[in-house]
Amino acid sequence: MVTETTTSADHDRAAGTENPKVAGVVLAAGGGRRLGGRPKALLRHRGRPLVEHAVRSLRNGGCGPLHVVLGASADEVRARTDLRGCAVSVNPAWEEGMGSSLRLGLAALSAADADAALVLLVDQPGIGAEAVARVRLAYRSRTSLAAASYDGERGHPVLFGSDRWRDIAAAAVGDRGARTYLREHRDAVTLVECGDVAEAYDIDTEADLGRLE
Repeated sequence: MVTETTTSADHDRAAGTENPKVAGVVLAAGGGRRLGGRPKALLRHRGRPLVEHAVRSLRNGGCGPLHVVLGASADEVRARTDLRGCAVSVNPAWEEGMGSSLRLGLAALSAADADAALVLLVDQPGIGAEAVARVRLAYRSRTSLAAASYDGERGHPVLFGSDRWRDIAAAAVGDRGARTYLREHRDAVTLVECGDVAEAYDIDTEADLGRLE
C-alpha cells in the first residue's frame, strides 16, 4: 500500500492525460433504518440536505460529471433537493446494501468516458471539497486506486480508475461496497492523508445527529 500527501504541485497528470476526467458519484440510497427510517439524503446540515453537501463537495473538488444514486424515498428526495447538474439513478434494490448502489453508479458512468470515478458517501458531511481534491489528484492512470486516509486508516472518498470498474462491481455485494476489492488489492491503493482537512464520521444513529449543524 502506497501512502502519500498529494499537493497542488502534482496537478492533474496521468499516463497520457494532463486533465483526467474524474466523475463524482454520491451514494445516497440509504433509508436510515437506525434513524427511525429517515432517508439520510434528506438530513439537514447547515440548512441544506446532506445530498446537496455531498454534491457540492464533489463539484468544488474538481469532479465531473456528477452522478447521484438514490433509493429510499427517492421521489421525496428529488422533490426536496436541488440536484441540478447531476445525473440521478434510483436503486430499486437499495435495501440490499451499499454494494448494489455502487454497482448502479459505476454502470451509469459507462457511457461517460471518464478516466476514473470518485465515490463519496452521503452520510459523511465532515468530508468536503479539500479531501475530494486531494484524492482526485492521486489519479495516475485508468488502473488507479486511491483513498483518503485518516491517521493512516483508509476511508472515503475513494477513487477507482475506469479499467477497474467491472471487477469492483462484481465484488460489490451486500453492504460491503468496494471493501473486499480494496482489501484484496491493498498494495495498489494509494492512501492520501486527509485528517488535517476532513473528519470521517458517519451519521448512522440518533446519537450521531448531534454532529449535524
